[in-house]
Amino acid sequence: MKKISDTLDVKKELDRNLKEEFHKSLKENEAFKNLVAKLKLKEEELMKYTSTLESSAIEYNNCMNCDGLNSCKNQITGYAYLPKVEHGKINFQYQACKYQQKYNKKFKYADNIYYFSLPNDLKNASMKNIYKEDKKRHNVIKWLSNFITEYKNGNKPNGLFLHGNFGCGKTYLVSAAFNELAKLDYKSAIIFWPEFLRELKSSFQTDFKEKYDYVKKVPLLLIDDIGAESNTPWSRDEILCPLIQYRMQEKLPTFFTSNFDLKSLEEHFSSTTSGMEIIKSRRIIERINQMTDSIEMISKNLRN
Repeated sequence: MKKISDTLDVKKELDRNLKEEFHKSLKENEAFKNLVAKLKLKEEELMKYTSTLESSAIEYNNCMNCDGLNSCKNQITGYAYLPKVEHGKINFQYQACKYQQKYNKKFKYADNIYYFSLPNDLKNASMKNIYKEDKKRHNVIKWLSNFITEYKNGNKPNGLFLHGNFGCGKTYLVSAAFNELAKLDYKSAIIFWPEFLRELKSSFQTDFKEKYDYVKKVPLLLIDDIGAESNTPWSRDEILCPLIQYRMQEKLPTFFTSNFDLKSLEEHFSSTTSGMEIIKSRRIIERINQMTDSIEMISKNLRN
């Protein structure tokens, strides 16, 4: 059996080691010294966290000598793992640096848009920065500008079926319009249709209903690259048809982008593993026709 005196001796030894380590860091690490001084706590409390404070001091020092997010050296870009004093105790948490705070404020509108399997640069798309040199894009730009005005005025105009060649910027243009409306606190979703279907299929046992209901009921929706998916009776009749039927009835503006025109899209939907199903395909196309304006955009491939 250990004696009480032995236990006390071990504790004293541990405290002595902690104190020595703490004072060594104070002496040798200027960033550590500066960080600790800001906390204004007793030494007995601070020395319990010497190791974590040393890590925080590195990130704190990185922030003091940083000129932007692109040069961030911390483990999580734009954030530093720093101590915060609460009721005389230290809690450590990730805190956004001034550059990250500025970025968060600038792109806070992105919280109003649900992006699914799409590039991050769509968050930066804006109507004022879109490529306007190609006159073949002007018709679409004008339509989108009119839509923004109508929607801001409380109207619910038709959505858009935008089709054209690969890489001409269809998704970017619609995203720019959605971003403008997101800045005014309007909610929307932009989903890459082929991948969204795959994700739905794999989520039957988890959050299928939540994902599906969200895109079905969101005020503004872009179904991107429709026609690029592998057409099945399930994706067409159980997913797409009820989705657009609901949105049509509720007058929720719905946008589509595709490399197919509506005639080619009808052919796509009519051919499944079950054979030719023209009536079911036509039902989809009639609904899209009713709820959208159709515009073709054949323009420069901006991805080259």
